[in-house]
Amino acid sequence: QVQLVESGGGLVQAGGSLRLSCAASGSIFGTPPMGWYRQAPGKQREWVATITSIGSTSYADSVKGRFTISRDNAKYTMYLQMNSLKPEDTAAYYCTGTVLGRSYWGQGTQVTVSS
Repeated sequence: QVQLVESGGGLVQAGGSLRLSCAASGSIFGTPPMGWYRQAPGKQREWVATITSIGSTSYADSVKGRFTISRDNAKYTMYLQMNSLKPEDTAAYYCTGTVLGRSYWGQGTQVTVSS
């Protein structure tokens, strides 16, 4: 079993920044690919960013240039640095990781961006 715990969400004004963290624990082997998703009220969950086991990154067009995904393998922690936040970034943010072919999800952390 793998546990993922997000933190770092909160309320911020438009144009501000937040850094989300996702701490992994449990039966982790190597450096699994991990990512961030978000879900706004009344909308489907959408992909935000991914970081592979070798550190390659990819982003949704809506966050490209504003968000940065990274990981600290020694701490089994993944991050999402969010800059130039917009009200449309308001959502619950979830981290996910795939270990031995099984996907795990965190419980989510709320990000609210006020205009």
